[in-house]
Amino acid sequence: MSDAVTPQSRQKIILAGLVGNVMEWYDFAVYGYFATVIGKLFFPSDDPAVSLIAAFGAFAAGFLVRPLGGMLFGRIGDLFGRRRALTLSMMAMALPTVLIACLPTYETIGIAAPILIVLLRVVQGLSVGGEYTGSIVFLVEQAPDDSRGMNAIWGVWGAVLGILIGSGIGDVLAAVLSDEEIVAWGWRLPFFLGILVAATGYVVRNSLRVEEPPVFTRSPLRDSFRKHPWAIAKVALLNVGLGVCFYAAFVYSVTYIRDIDKLPESLAFNLNTGAMSLMLLFIPIAAWLSDRLGRRPLLIASGLLLTFGAIPLFSLIHSSDPVTIFLGEMGFMFASSLAAGGMAPAMVELVPASVRCTGLAIAYNASIGYFGGTTPLIVSWLITETGDPIAPAYWIAFAGAITLFTAIFLIRETRFQPLR
Repeated sequence: MSDAVTPQSRQKIILAGLVGNVMEWYDFAVYGYFATVIGKLFFPSDDPAVSLIAAFGAFAAGFLVRPLGGMLFGRIGDLFGRRRALTLSMMAMALPTVLIACLPTYETIGIAAPILIVLLRVVQGLSVGGEYTGSIVFLVEQAPDDSRGMNAIWGVWGAVLGILIGSGIGDVLAAVLSDEEIVAWGWRLPFFLGILVAATGYVVRNSLRVEEPPVFTRSPLRDSFRKHPWAIAKVALLNVGLGVCFYAAFVYSVTYIRDIDKLPESLAFNLNTGAMSLMLLFIPIAAWLSDRLGRRPLLIASGLLLTFGAIPLFSLIHSSDPVTIFLGEMGFMFASSLAAGGMAPAMVELVPASVRCTGLAIAYNASIGYFGGTTPLIVSWLITETGDPIAPAYWIAFAGAITLFTAIFLIRETRFQPLR
């Protein structure tokens, strides 16, 4: 980032990178938190477990197309500028959000209802495929070399804040509305509210004027796979642990606490909201540490905690005591914060500037889409098939081992190297 950038300009840059992630991840979180209701309304079945798995299948569909969205918006970012890609990705998220809020249910339009909600999830998945990675690239490239981690983390912070807002709204609705009211109309309200964040983000990003890197290539997709496949593979592997941990411990957990632990949904939302509120405090600290100690120490520490701590931590979540459950969520929160603090700047630093938007979007979205986004579906299926309430922990530990191996053996330290 140029020395000529003023503190006011830097604040606007951070806001532009943050606000889109608030919108994108708010919507994804709302869907995850209301998956049980959506399953009943759009995927009705005599077996509630089948409806829930179908609803999480639609949730996963949005993630499976994220690499395609990464290719699309990454190409726009590499060829036409980061700001333009970010503005377009936000608009592509806002429209499906409003349409989901208005969508008739299976009882009204039959089989068209589940088909339409899956299609809207796919469009949202394409949008998210470009939003998160594009904002992280934008924030890192606009940062001084000694604070790239602190700049990058605001994209992550916005994503966590968006999920937290979704959880908080779910908490409020569970407290003030009856189950019948939520099923009848209350679940639609969070999707309508999402348009306010989208409008704010569009105004901020459309007014932003910054210096952007020159165009290095006219074929960023081809060059990503031909010239830099190893960089893409390493970034993808690094993200496996964080993706699985986050979607198991903070998206699926509300469903788990309600359906497996048999505790009130309002309590599940309260616990989740509390743990994610603390994450907003921890991830800037982790980013600050990564700017001083390096990226690899934090990634290794997170991988160790997930690999060897997943089973005892999830055993805490499988409890009837709210304090014990919260301690389990705190452990996963700490592991996620460490990973995010090191991961956000490291994955930008690992990908060459010529294909940074495209290559990073492909790597990140393939990893999060095929591992993290499918996690609620996978762990629901594991519990149903095995009857073991701790089964999600095995999936988390496996994912953590992949990140741990990659951080130790496959990547170099990037903190102390120039970005360009």
